[in-house]
Amino acid sequence: MISTPLCSLLGIEYPVLQGGMAWIADGRLAAAVSEGGGLGIIAAGSAPAEYVREQIKIAKSLTRRPFGVNIMLMSPEADAVAQVAAEEQVAVVTTGAGNPSKYMDMWLAAGVKVIPVVASVAMAKLTARLGACAVIAEGGESGGHVGELTTMVLVPLVCDAVDLPVIAAGGIADGRGVAAAFMLGACGVQMGTRFLAAEECTIHPAYRERILKARDLCTMVTGKRLGHPVRSLRTNFSREYAKAEYSAMPDDELEQFAVGALRKAVVEGDADGGCFLSGQCAALVNRVQPAAEIIREVMEQAEPVLNGATKWVK
Repeated sequence: MISTPLCSLLGIEYPVLQGGMAWIADGRLAAAVSEGGGLGIIAAGSAPAEYVREQIKIAKSLTRRPFGVNIMLMSPEADAVAQVAAEEQVAVVTTGAGNPSKYMDMWLAAGVKVIPVVASVAMAKLTARLGACAVIAEGGESGGHVGELTTMVLVPLVCDAVDLPVIAAGGIADGRGVAAAFMLGACGVQMGTRFLAAEECTIHPAYRERILKARDLCTMVTGKRLGHPVRSLRTNFSREYAKAEYSAMPDDELEQFAVGALRKAVVEGDADGGCFLSGQCAALVNRVQPAAEIIREVMEQAEPVLNGATKWVK
């Protein structure tokens, strides 16, 4: 069995975190992942604080194991959601799309462990100084908001830069990815796209079907012009957005172009107006399983890969 310092730090059985996917990662999915031995994460996204509080209560009713909340710091609801996370004393807060400095003292005072998602060495160093207990180094292979560096490059750079447990994210969907992350210096992984095929994930069936049928060149990145690039599946919406991005459309109109597109994908399965967020590893996801089975499978796959890591050493 694989066990790392991350397990004792977070009180989990396996060093696996579930990604905070807006409109997708709710209390039910988070609880299922935590019950399966990983760390489930509720995604706040741009949702109001009371919605997040409701999802926390749902998760608490389904599991007594630790779980967390992901807060997208660029959300207009971030202040209120940050307060809810402290009031509910969730085990972990993960953060993304911004700098968590203004909330750190409040969370730490409430006994919340803070694990920022970082896409650069500079942000990793900053959050380490602020009191983060670990960092998630997320490469550009991931779905949703992405940075410039790949997981292969970012993870060892962050491991060298901070004296904290590093969790690898971006492009990880099976035991080979888990083993590779450990070889790069990480002591845990975060998976998002793989959990889109969890039985407990409540995305629209059309969304799940697109993930299961995905191939190697199935994703694209849009949004660079506005400064917040996003990886999603190639769909009518993403292609039209890409055209608009390189047109003379004003920035405010381009921003409005994507409003509500994620909800249309997750809730309605809208193939024309929906933005189906996905990492490049969707091509490795090919069947629906319970969340607990996904976690066990990737860890069981990783063991023989790690045990055979020295076969080329003479």
